[in-house]
Amino acid sequence: MAAGGKGANQAVAAARADREVVFIAQVGNDMFGRQAIESFVREGINVDYVYRDKDAPSGIALIFVGADGENSIAVASGANSRLTPADVQAAKDVISSAAILLMQLEIPMEIVQVAAEIASKAEVRVILNPAPAQPLSNNLLKYISVLTPNETETELVTGIKIKKKSDMSTAAKALLSKGVEAVLITLGAQGVYVATSKVRELVPAFKVEAIDTTAAGDVFNGALAVALSENKTIIEAAKFANAAAALSVTKLGAQPSAPYRNEIEDLLSRLNY
Repeated sequence: MAAGGKGANQAVAAARADREVVFIAQVGNDMFGRQAIESFVREGINVDYVYRDKDAPSGIALIFVGADGENSIAVASGANSRLTPADVQAAKDVISSAAILLMQLEIPMEIVQVAAEIASKAEVRVILNPAPAQPLSNNLLKYISVLTPNETETELVTGIKIKKKSDMSTAAKALLSKGVEAVLITLGAQGVYVATSKVRELVPAFKVEAIDTTAAGDVFNGALAVALSENKTIIEAAKFANAAAALSVTKLGAQPSAPYRNEIEDLLSRLNY
């Protein structure tokens, strides 16, 4: 048993990469919720906006990992699905003063929309990891600075089958036309395809022996947010995030697999990446 949840994984990854993190979420008033909050505090994460639902249990997931390290996940959202617009509005000042707002889709889409609008109005960059996969409205996409889908999520959002590099370029162009500033299509062991109005580049992944890919995408996004908050270029940020993700798949579990800043920098330095 290990701590997880996409948003929580992203928050821990960002905190371990040595940035100040405020987490907005909801847990149940149960053992799992209490353990989660205690864990966040140990990681140095601000939990002022981690709410406790008195009726719903904390969200949990059962994860099956195959011999190749790939996973299948069944999720019971619980309190996670009961976060409200009022909860987000209560954190308006925190969102508006942030360097980056990082989100995912294990919370209601309405919440993602509200938070993105608050951030955009305050000129805060918004990173959205569109997972678990579901359609995204044009009204949401126009508020997204950086979108980080994998191949399956890219196909769902754009309707374009990803079979070769030209398909990634076509899909990215479609998303950029919706107002997204940068599209990073994550490709697992192949790396990440980065597209902006000026850049089209495949940033290769690090070659490692994968033990468990659980949370690799979340770790990638947490590290990406940190790199962009430090004004790294989109390619530099992708390399930093690739290093973090590579390290994460060499360990079992979700949050326990998130690497620390010194580990990421050591890998980048050793391989002169």
